Amino acid sequence: MEQAAVLVHGLWMTGLEMVPLAWRLRRCGFKTHTFHYPSVRRSPRENAAALDAWLRTLPEPVIHLVAHSLGGIVVLHLFDAFPAQKPGRVVLLGSPLKGSAAAARLARTPWGRAILGRSVEQGLLGGAPRWHGARDLGIIAGTRPLGVGALVAPGRLPRPNDGTVELAATRCDGASEHLVMRHSHFGMLYARDVADAVCRFLHHGRFAGEAGR
Repeated sequence: MEQAAVLVHGLWMTGLEMVPLAWRLRRCGFKTHTFHYPSVRRSPRENAAALDAWLRTLPEPVIHLVAHSLGGIVVLHLFDAFPAQKPGRVVLLGSPLKGSAAAARLARTPWGRAILGRSVEQGLLGGAPRWHGARDLGIIAGTRPLGVGALVAPGRLPRPNDGTVELAATRCDGASEHLVMRHSHFGMLYARDVADAVCRFLHHGRFAGEAGR
């Protein structure tokens, strides 16, 4: 049975940054698609509705979702509003499911609010839907503190963190597994060991063989 992995990018991204991960997922047996959405102009809830409509156009009978950062919040909204999805597993990479301290810091200024746009609505400032546990959910979080969070909130981003998102914000009640790896927020998209862990979870529903669970 043909299986696809849909990649969902994060804030301010286009999807091109997901290309290395998509290439590795194809090598481990998945057809890949990348969903692009306007992360600032529309709320996570609105982007989830667009994702739902787009997923319905895909022909594969099994569709997994792999989402980075804000994309993970979009996925939570997807299953909250549109739970009747095709079978498949979900992996979230560095997603601030409980809100982002760096985003909260940015939102205190007019220019920060402008560049965050509507991503803060039930999103980066908290308020994302709960995970209802309808399918296997794996979460990968990083602890290499290199990223934009160090610039917008120097010395104030709770530790440990991946340079953008604090580890505590990535936890989610009902997740099947939560894996901690020594990568930065964006570095995890390019890391072979992260891609290997994602492949194992999509195939088997577990991050078998990885340390730090």
